[in-house]
Amino acid sequence: MVTIYKSKAKTPKGPQHLDLTIERWDAEGQSIAFYQGKICFVDGALPGESVKVKVTEQKPQYLKAEVQKVLKASEQRIAPLCRFASECGGCQLHHVSAENARILKQQALDEHLKHQFKLDVLPWQPMLTGTATGYRRKARIGVWFEKKTNEFVVGFRRKGGKEITPVSDCMVLSPAIVPVFKVLSETLPRLKAGTAITHVEVLDAAGKAFVVVRHIKALSAEDKSLLQQAWPEACWIGEAQSDEFCFWGEPQQPQYQLAQGLTLAFAPTDFIQVNEAVNQQMVTQALDWLQLKNTDKVLDLYCGIGNFSLALAKQAAQVVGLEGVATMVTTATDNAQLNGLANASFAQADLHLAWPKAPWNKNIYQKVLLDPARAGALGAIDEVARLKPETVLYVSCNPVTFARDAKVLLGKGYSLSKIGLMDMFPYTSHLELMALFSHTRQ
Repeated sequence: MVTIYKSKAKTPKGPQHLDLTIERWDAEGQSIAFYQGKICFVDGALPGESVKVKVTEQKPQYLKAEVQKVLKASEQRIAPLCRFASECGGCQLHHVSAENARILKQQALDEHLKHQFKLDVLPWQPMLTGTATGYRRKARIGVWFEKKTNEFVVGFRRKGGKEITPVSDCMVLSPAIVPVFKVLSETLPRLKAGTAITHVEVLDAAGKAFVVVRHIKALSAEDKSLLQQAWPEACWIGEAQSDEFCFWGEPQQPQYQLAQGLTLAFAPTDFIQVNEAVNQQMVTQALDWLQLKNTDKVLDLYCGIGNFSLALAKQAAQVVGLEGVATMVTTATDNAQLNGLANASFAQADLHLAWPKAPWNKNIYQKVLLDPARAGALGAIDEVARLKPETVLYVSCNPVTFARDAKVLLGKGYSLSKIGLMDMFPYTSHLELMALFSHTRQ
């Protein structure tokens, strides 16, 4: 075997501490300052503030830093409501109210998209919002056994690091799953194989707590029983084999309802929108913006378990949902049957690759909805433009990849008709948006 030596890239040297003035937020919720003509992304600052920062990363094109001291505070700065805010990396914006964060997010996105699209004005619609606390119905809780102290640490990943910071409660989690911290902290030390547990995933499904235990070796029946006894109201699930799970007690089916009179069943490990209230509003707004006719055929890309598809099928003639994960295609199909929707069908496809010759790949759709992951719809958006639907509704969780994909549509005869933010994750820097594109027929 030949080992090829590759020199390490040199990190530009510079000062480790700086005094900076924050100019604005960017489209990803980061504070922006400049140092000697170089952009600096600052964690924990607000526009207009003067701050002393510690440089955490230096690159030829940019710096990253975190606030050590606020020299001149913004009027919008508040004392964090969360007592773990200084260390926990779960939320990034506890130093500003949820209401003011929404304003700053929209201002930043407005500036970014107007620059990207070369437009003077964007057709903004009212933002979708919900309560800023107790909204999150699904979360991943970290578990770490500290050998030095012979203690378990239960919580979230530390801000700016990989370590787990201890957390005993969380203001953004649904009250139904908050007990997980106390249960794990008190029960893990009693288990024979507690150190085999690396993390758990908790879910609130219509008020019922589900706990998926991730472990690197088998747990004994005694250990499982101790966890179940510590939280008998919860449904416990463990790893059986790689990528397989088994219920420790009687199997239960998590579900949630949509305002359209729909019930969606899913597996505890499936992706769902974690903010139930905003998700309800999002689906309703999608239907309102699309203005479906009972003759419309709709293509739903990245459809998941049918969150949009089923609601669309109640108003359209036909809905075809495409999803990359085969198990979720099966779940979506089952959900269509559960709700008596014979006009919704689903197929598995890697939408980022060249689309295959398939029954669903035809120029027959009046409307297309897509809801991709943070990587966006690279490749798929070109295929969408090729189909030439009358209307495209794009739901995005990443404004940068959205802008990239939107420019493809704008270059193919579409215009931006509506755009609006959705505050899916209060107290975080995440931006979610919905945009409606209409084709200009020649």
